[in-house]
Amino acid sequence: MNKNLMRGAVAFALAACALAVAPTAAAQGDGAPRPGGPRDGPPRPTVTVAATATTKVANDRAHAWLRAEADESNAAAAATAVNTRMARALARARGVPSVTATTSGYSTQQIAEKGKPVRWRVTQTLALESRDFAALTTLVSSLQGDDALLLSGLSFSVSGDARQNAEDALTQQAIKAWQARATAAAQGLGFATWSPGHVTVRTSDTPWPMPSMRAMASADVGAAPPVNVEAGNTDVSVVVSGEAILDSARTPAR
Repeated sequence: MNKNLMRGAVAFALAACALAVAPTAAAQGDGAPRPGGPRDGPPRPTVTVAATATTKVANDRAHAWLRAEADESNAAAAATAVNTRMARALARARGVPSVTATTSGYSTQQIAEKGKPVRWRVTQTLALESRDFAALTTLVSSLQGDDALLLSGLSFSVSGDARQNAEDALTQQAIKAWQARATAAAQGLGFATWSPGHVTVRTSDTPWPMPSMRAMASADVGAAPPVNVEAGNTDVSVVVSGEAILDSARTPAR
């Protein structure tokens, strides 16, 4: 190949390479820092802090569990006795508008004891729920006395809207307490300012109403005295935890 032609081809190739590299070099030479690049400074120090706000909320919902129970020589007779008793109890409960009634836990069990005839036990549970404590306790007494239902348990809880209102107020309190704790931690470590990093807000879990063991202990008493109740309170809490990113400039030491 002619030497002049070869020199021309090489010059053209070098010029094309220069055009391809020039934009990249210009972009990398603007002096702007890049994440993870050599121009980045050391990682900013962080401190993890947590704060909790708690309050007592008056229980505003009552729960009662009663059961219809029958022991008979055959399963059909026991089932008939329980079904009849539960039907009367449901009709009585539905006559109290402020009380919600549901049934659950229907079971049939064969009872075999040495030296005794085999018998069958059928049980069904009636669950009552209300914000009207007086109406619920009056109904419970009536169901025990008139319909021969046995009280399995009595419990109290905070309704969903009351819990939500309490948690909303506690969230603001917990956030302010977390900010104060982050400021104290930053100052204690010698940093003038900080900014929030990843922060979580967690509320206390809603407890599921459970039968009171005290009520269960007296469930088999034949008489049905008036039910005296004290609803009490439930602790509701909000926890705020997370990172406070400390300013890279430390406070001058004194």
